[in-house]
Amino acid sequence: MDFQIGLVIAGLAVGFIVGLTGVGGGSLMTPILLYFGISPTTAVGTDLLYAAFTKAGGIFVHNKKGNINWKITGWLTLGSVPAALVTLWILHSIKTDIETVNRVIKYSLGWALLFTSVAIIFKKKLLVFSQKHAGDKFHSESTTQNMLTIAIGVLLGATVTLTSIGAGALGTVTLFFLYPLLPTPRLVGTEIAHAVPLTLVAGIGHASMGNLDLGLLGQLLMGSLPGIYMGSMLSGKVPDQFLRNAIAVMLFLAGYKLIF
Repeated sequence: MDFQIGLVIAGLAVGFIVGLTGVGGGSLMTPILLYFGISPTTAVGTDLLYAAFTKAGGIFVHNKKGNINWKITGWLTLGSVPAALVTLWILHSIKTDIETVNRVIKYSLGWALLFTSVAIIFKKKLLVFSQKHAGDKFHSESTTQNMLTIAIGVLLGATVTLTSIGAGALGTVTLFFLYPLLPTPRLVGTEIAHAVPLTLVAGIGHASMGNLDLGLLGQLLMGSLPGIYMGSMLSGKVPDQFLRNAIAVMLFLAGYKLIF
């Protein structure tokens, strides 16, 4: 792909927002790539590897701070990676009709954006609700909890592979319900640790089907890596609630436009 300064700036902006708020990676990047005229299949495939590379550094930082529950990460991965492989197989099976694949991904992306925007807006209320029910049966029985964690992994694996979004915002919110007493930093760190192998497997799968543009990936990383650093440095100095609500509104409008 020819060099476009706009893509580098897009990577910088998205990286800055992710570093500042912890949300908005794939949710913002994939619609931006569609705006630049990138096909849905290439946008998703490239964004998955983009997410894997950008979040890989997060594992090192969160693990050093003790913010990763590797047991929960393992149960999630047990559901998500097989689900990702099955989703990739389905996409590969219908590859003869690329227009149909693009249409399916476009509408799936739209709905995923709508659900993500709602999850971001009601994140704190959902956390309070889940903490009130922390003594419920499915929270206290470890076997049931593990099975539900695997089920969440399956849902995330299919959604992320199809749309490249959901590993962050949707994953963290769903974990709130199963692990309401786990501190938020550990929930975020655990989901990041889970997101890296999932996006890597899904990204490599898409790349094997030709849904990857290395030039595009390089330009995005050129902007996002310094952007994440700058955003992380300013994290906590800008009203978090205002930024999250603004991101949620943008995601809702983007999802609505893709569907309708």
